[in-house]
Amino acid sequence: MASNVNPTVRRRRLGQELRRLRELKGMTAEEVAERLLVSQSKISRLENGRRSISQRDVRDLCGVYEVEDQRMVDSLMEMAKDSRQQGWWHAFGDVPYSVYIGLETDAASLRVYDPQVVPGLLQTRQYAEALISGALPEAPPADIEKRIQVRLRRQERISTADNPLRLWAVLDEAALRREVGNRQVMIEQLDYLLEMSQLPHVTVQLIPFTMGAHPGVSGQYAILEFPDAADSSVVYIEGVTSDLYLEKPQDVQKYSVMYEHLRAQALNADQTREFIAKVAKDYTKEVTP
Repeated sequence: MASNVNPTVRRRRLGQELRRLRELKGMTAEEVAERLLVSQSKISRLENGRRSISQRDVRDLCGVYEVEDQRMVDSLMEMAKDSRQQGWWHAFGDVPYSVYIGLETDAASLRVYDPQVVPGLLQTRQYAEALISGALPEAPPADIEKRIQVRLRRQERISTADNPLRLWAVLDEAALRREVGNRQVMIEQLDYLLEMSQLPHVTVQLIPFTMGAHPGVSGQYAILEFPDAADSSVVYIEGVTSDLYLEKPQDVQKYSVMYEHLRAQALNADQTREFIAKVAKDYTKEVTP
């Protein structure tokens, strides 16, 4: 197995297979937990890929499910071993949204809606520093710098020439008007946003204030899709103390439909670039003596 295997995605695939085996056996997660003398929440976390899976876990679960094909057991054990490898983000220490980074690293496409700020993958370093510092006023400088470095490292999925991430970002006008850092930082950020929007695999659309109420008023979210059909799409909703990952087909479908409505109501790509350029010009006038 290649050493650069994504542990987050590997855990998801393994968890999905373990869930399939449980359902084939006709057992509930509670019944499995009772058999193994563990909590039901552990079984759930193993199946949704939010918890590291040991080879012992796999062995015990295969025993409960009476898996007789030794090749399947060996394959699942190997997946468990691979899932415990560390992704590139572990080099930065404890990253609170490491699960999301793992998913983003392996995603083929990302659709994001942000009503407040420019999405992380499209931020300049100065904008990211001002944003993170403002959002975490009590964080020590070392933690802020770590988050900045992680954000910049994530952006390599956009800049790489080898299989770049397909990014579609819908922003609210507030993300352009909110003065993060200072006006000069905003000018540089909007210029960078214009530059990135010209890439063939990046689409940026804007919802102006004049649009009024729209399907995105409930807040930020992202939809990740993967190149392997075995990996189900994920809706990611960022929280203050914990994040939410939705993988049920009906949930993903609901958010996907909502995103299509957002894209339909937003300015198109060319109109968006004109709007961004106008806002950048307004900032320039304000800093010109």
